[in-house]
Amino acid sequence: MSEIYDIGYRHYDGPRHGRGYSSRALAVHSLRGVFGLGRTARSKIMPFALGVIMLLPAVVSVAMMALMKQRGMSYSGFAVFMQPVLAIFLASQAPTVVAPDLRYRVLPLYLSRPVTIGEYVGAKVVAMTVALFLLVAVPLTLIYVGELLVDLKGPPQTKEYLGALAMAAVLSVLLSSFGLALASLTPRRGLGVASVIAVYLLASASVPVIYATLTSTGNDAAARWAWLINPFWLVDAVQVWLFGTTPNSEGGYPSGPVPAVIVVVLVAVAAAVLALRYRKAASR
Repeated sequence: MSEIYDIGYRHYDGPRHGRGYSSRALAVHSLRGVFGLGRTARSKIMPFALGVIMLLPAVVSVAMMALMKQRGMSYSGFAVFMQPVLAIFLASQAPTVVAPDLRYRVLPLYLSRPVTIGEYVGAKVVAMTVALFLLVAVPLTLIYVGELLVDLKGPPQTKEYLGALAMAAVLSVLLSSFGLALASLTPRRGLGVASVIAVYLLASASVPVIYATLTSTGNDAAARWAWLINPFWLVDAVQVWLFGTTPNSEGGYPSGPVPAVIVVVLVAVAAAVLALRYRKAASR
């Protein structure tokens, strides 16, 4: 345990904010880093460009409601439809959250006192979660505001909108946990980006192949489980179970709470991997 000794320097007389303040400061600092705030202009290009791309379908949906008097993209299917953009954002920004501390070996400074490994990991996951949630929640809110302002037939789809926001939060936690866990396995940013993209592409490409193979053999019940390999369809399955929305996959998902249990287990495993990785890095 590190100690601070009085060797003649001037004493600190300012306020002592405690451990909670340290964790919040680390989370805010990490969140700013995700969007390149406080860094070079080059660091801001990717996150803000992807943010603009996420807004485009929302703008088109509002335009359709205003000009054609019909709804555009559904709230429940927005995240699934935009999953390539979210995956690129996660792959490009997750290493910026974890790689620098590992590369420059400054982790022992954070963990000396008063921030613990659990608080450090929590701050990093919260920062990435908030960034991903904003990326989904802002376009969804824009569509909902447009629906309220445009005089469409029937009541506004408030329940579906709130359900989509809740699932956006769940998806953000899942993606952040696994993305940061993968990126933390290497101190090199490029390798971190490649590892996250590779896992996403493998999960996305394998789902249609496995589904088509199982359905061709007449095993439709088992084929529905194939969709759960992809985290976006996994969370969509939770959304269907909780809110009764229309599935965004061919053939639907397995019924019941199993997808929700899988999400909880995956988040717990990813958090454990992060904690073990940082405990090992801090001991060096």
